[in-house]
Amino acid sequence: MYTIGYDIGSSSVKAALVEAKTGKVLARVTAPDTEMGMDVPEPGWAEQNPEDWYKYVVAATQDILARTQVQSKDIKAVGIGYQMHGLVLVDADHQVVRPGIIWCDGRAVEMGDKAFKSIGSEACLSHCLNSPGNFTAAKLKWVADHEPDNYARAKYAMLPGDYIALRLTGEATTTVTGLSEGVFWDFKEDQLASLVLDEMGLNKALIPPRVPAVGKQGVLHETAAKELGLMPGTVVGYRAGDQPNNALSLNVLAPGEVAATGGTSGVVYGVTDQLAFDPGQRVNSFAHVNHEGGTPRIGVLLCINGAGILHRWVKNLVGDASLSYGDMEAMASGVPAGCDGLHFLPFGNGPERMLGNKNVGAHLLGLDLNRHDKAHVVRAGLEGVAFAFVYGMKVLKELGVDLSTIRVGNDNLFQSEVFSATIATLTGAIIEVHNTTGAVGAALASAVSVGLADDLSAAVGRQEVLATVRPGDNKSTLEAAYRSWEAGLEKVM
Repeated sequence: MYTIGYDIGSSSVKAALVEAKTGKVLARVTAPDTEMGMDVPEPGWAEQNPEDWYKYVVAATQDILARTQVQSKDIKAVGIGYQMHGLVLVDADHQVVRPGIIWCDGRAVEMGDKAFKSIGSEACLSHCLNSPGNFTAAKLKWVADHEPDNYARAKYAMLPGDYIALRLTGEATTTVTGLSEGVFWDFKEDQLASLVLDEMGLNKALIPPRVPAVGKQGVLHETAAKELGLMPGTVVGYRAGDQPNNALSLNVLAPGEVAATGGTSGVVYGVTDQLAFDPGQRVNSFAHVNHEGGTPRIGVLLCINGAGILHRWVKNLVGDASLSYGDMEAMASGVPAGCDGLHFLPFGNGPERMLGNKNVGAHLLGLDLNRHDKAHVVRAGLEGVAFAFVYGMKVLKELGVDLSTIRVGNDNLFQSEVFSATIATLTGAIIEVHNTTGAVGAALASAVSVGLADDLSAAVGRQEVLATVRPGDNKSTLEAAYRSWEAGLEKVM
């Protein structure tokens, strides 16, 4: 018996087909072949068409079936990981009302900050763990104030994963994990966050009914099954935002365990059994996939918007279509650590929470036209993102997160030795590279919903460690480069 997992990103949709009993991955695919773009109607905005996400779910499913020749009757469940903090509005006929406002869109920051001040920081943080800031609740408030016709048309306000589940099952639902990432969940009261919804004047009826993050959330209706090539009645058995899902895929479920990823954005995510929050809101806390009211499991999340997106930008800048990421790693490896004084601030993808929701932009510092070439720009980009991780990880340490061991997947910036070794050397952390992805994790978790795995730990606890990155012997060189980078950031700030 098999399961399929989806990872709905802002760059692509990834899918994995997994044998539930053994955890063996039969195939991994990505759609489309080129990275998805995003619309930027105004500076600081970011939108995508939710229909495109579903279109690529269909394409990835058809591709994976064609590659493996697995019979659809043997696929018992699907799971969904998805880009966090977005907003999708649908009408009573489940038609999209307006383009999806995605995670890195910064238009609603002021509205979220205003609500935070009105509610009061102590009340908001103790109940919701986060300020509404730039999260889904604030984006919904922006639509209510600036597009009242669209707000009036909306039947449901959903996160991106909720929308995909709607397309698959025909039923509008959400989860506590999703509600928490939108700042719609009150952890103290264990219910919808009335203090946020009431303060913003938002209609509670827009929030769909809740289903468990792990369990039978619905089944494929006939239309979706036909489009995907699966059987009607196949269970949709798991849903979580990409970062909780990435942690799950790395078997990060217990307090004290830490995961990281370096996709379009970069994340470090540690699990605690306390309702932990950062008073400065430089990092954020959400319900983890195994959170229950009586047994808290909170994911403390450091997010850096400008991560893999910078590496991709550099790739497009310095080479043509034939330049691979492996080629870029070779270029970077030929430049000494510290990059001969060239530094990149990677913050060019919207407001950065760890910088107080400031949009400081990306900056190339110390450029010497007689000394630096393309290879320097490549390494400066990788080191710049690594330095941003180190900068933010200081906040996690302040909250008591143990960063001695960090688990990462084998499908993003952590494939770069330059990047991984820079973080390990500066922090002293041991980085374990596991043979898994978010799509694989979603597939394995969905197996629990149909009895093909006893629990989440049994489902995801079989990963192979592909590599271990340990601190290097060039710490003093990197520390000097980091201090120079940090001074540049402080000057720009």
